[in-house]
Amino acid sequence: MSLIETIIKDVHALSESKQVEVLDFVQYLRLKAEKQEINDWAEFSLSSAMRGMEDEQVPYSLNDIKESFS
Repeated sequence: MSLIETIIKDVHALSESKQVEVLDFVQYLRLKAEKQEINDWAEFSLSSAMRGMEDEQVPYSLNDIKESFS
């Protein structure tokens, strides 16, 4: 028996209220996986966009960001 078949068999043996809990948990796991995938892609995208910038010269100094009042 496959894993899916075993899960289905065990879920059928539960009461309807417990089946709802199983469904909620499965949906939670799917959402968690989707969020992790989005975060992984965002991190990858940012690191790809910033690649090589650490080797660039900084065009500004501290004096450029100081505000002066007359």
